[in-house]
Amino acid sequence: MPENALEAVGLHRTFGSVRAVDDVSFTLPEGGSLGIVGESGSGKTTAARIVVGLERADAGEVRVRGQVRSARSRGRAQRLARAREVQMVFQDPYLSLDPRTSVEAVLRETLRLHFPGTDHDQRVRELLDQVGLGTRAAEARPRQLSGGQRQRVAIARALAVEPAVLVLDEAVAALDVSVQAQILNLLADIREQTSIGYLFITHDLGVVRCVTDDVIVMRKGRIVEAGPTAEVLAAPQHPYTRLLLESVPRPGWDPEAIAAARRAL
Repeated sequence: MPENALEAVGLHRTFGSVRAVDDVSFTLPEGGSLGIVGESGSGKTTAARIVVGLERADAGEVRVRGQVRSARSRGRAQRLARAREVQMVFQDPYLSLDPRTSVEAVLRETLRLHFPGTDHDQRVRELLDQVGLGTRAAEARPRQLSGGQRQRVAIARALAVEPAVLVLDEAVAALDVSVQAQILNLLADIREQTSIGYLFITHDLGVVRCVTDDVIVMRKGRIVEAGPTAEVLAAPQHPYTRLLLESVPRPGWDPEAIAAARRAL
């Protein structure tokens, strides 16, 4: 049995009177892939930000490979070590890429920060190859790349620090369907080659079906259903999960009926 790459235990986060995350717990095995699904306001992104360290939980804890991620790290070395544990890929990588910096320079900067004194030339080539970008892309700036290529750069930068967990927050939502498929296939290949665990944050049940082993469904800050992805999607037990499935456009789909059902929940 693989050990857990990630454990979240009893996470709580409140903003004023709103319980954004309310007693949320889950585990992600090494090499596993877990989806957190829910509509806007469900708490899924707040939970992800707590895992990464961008938000602080009011209660509960996050463990990576059995070690508690402390709220604060003392000293530069501890902060860098903590950052290497969990990396995040956002929906729009263009916002996190310096428009003046080439792809190669982005990767070199990350490697110099975390692994000074190593062979950066070789590692840059390995990372570009791993995400399906050739040497020609190494000299390109973000504006010269397509959306799919920029997302590959963001993935390469995250992989450069050799994280235990990669959090993907709507990471393919802004891409065309054909490009989405390419990125999801790339992520599947990387997972086969490494022991990295994926935490997918998404509203898209198609993404969940394709790339996750297990799924949790969140509504109003709480987990309403959890289990193996195939089982949850084939036979959802909670009305909200059924509503999410019924919300996927298909022949005969009635958005007004879906909206009415959502208001009734």
